[in-house]
Amino acid sequence: MLAGGALGAATFGYAAGVERTHWTLRRATVPVLAEGAPELRILHISDLHMMPNQRSKQRWVAALDELAPDLVVNTGDNLAHPQAVPAALRAMGSLLDRPGVFVFGSNDYYGPKPKNPARYLLPSAKTKRIHGDPLPWRDLRAAMTERGWTDVTHRWHDVEISGIRIHVAGLDDPHLKRDKYSKIAGDPPQEAQLRLGLTHSPEPRVLDAFADDGYDLVLAGHTHGGQLRVPGYGPIVTNCELDRARARGASTWGDMHLHVSAGLGTSPYAPVRFACPPEATLLTLVPRSQGAAPKASGLFGNPPSGARANIR
Repeated sequence: MLAGGALGAATFGYAAGVERTHWTLRRATVPVLAEGAPELRILHISDLHMMPNQRSKQRWVAALDELAPDLVVNTGDNLAHPQAVPAALRAMGSLLDRPGVFVFGSNDYYGPKPKNPARYLLPSAKTKRIHGDPLPWRDLRAAMTERGWTDVTHRWHDVEISGIRIHVAGLDDPHLKRDKYSKIAGDPPQEAQLRLGLTHSPEPRVLDAFADDGYDLVLAGHTHGGQLRVPGYGPIVTNCELDRARARGASTWGDMHLHVSAGLGTSPYAPVRFACPPEATLLTLVPRSQGAAPKASGLFGNPPSGARANIR
């Protein structure tokens, strides 16, 4: 009993005190472009769950600008405190000067509340929503759009980057059942060379809709990669209807490609991560002929020089 208690305490100490701030840059290659198209680098950030005093996280995210991505995609849950808007903007820093698109998640609209962790193991956790106090998402949206990023919530956005014509469409958060796919439904323009979908929560009904309309790639967050993963088993839960195998990283959904970010934060009431470090991902999009399935990278590349990072 003493040994078990000591192991449990050590595990909790590691999850709360070490891995929770072990900022990790992942890299993945996704073959979704037409033959002859140049590579396109997308920085996918999600689930910052920012608190005003999280300086280490702010410095690390800001240093990601050194990667010089062609496009930045933010899939929501930026806030965890009513006074966290300035901190979130400091984190995004110079990234806001690059082309960027975003949608919001539940923790942009509502603050976190204490919850019994065991509830996530119950079926009711997928249907019952517990909302905290309203958060200043309008202030965050105004600042992000003023700097040049585009809110694609229930909207289309067409942009050309590095000679590639990109059609982007996004949804409001399916976790809160705010998604209205009918507002963006329909075939993307034929001239689009990349059809990109954004959603905070990767609910299967949403992924099916994007796939039916012929999107090439959907980016999402929300799952935290499970947040607590069991080595050899994977995530215990996904906090949505998505299967556990797709809770983190690049995968496919039928003929469509999918990337789910494990995110960079946690609720302040559950500040632990285990076998699932906080992450941002640099996606390199390449022609379809270069691979039949998404490829996650091994240990290579250099972290941003401005902050400590682990690279996977």
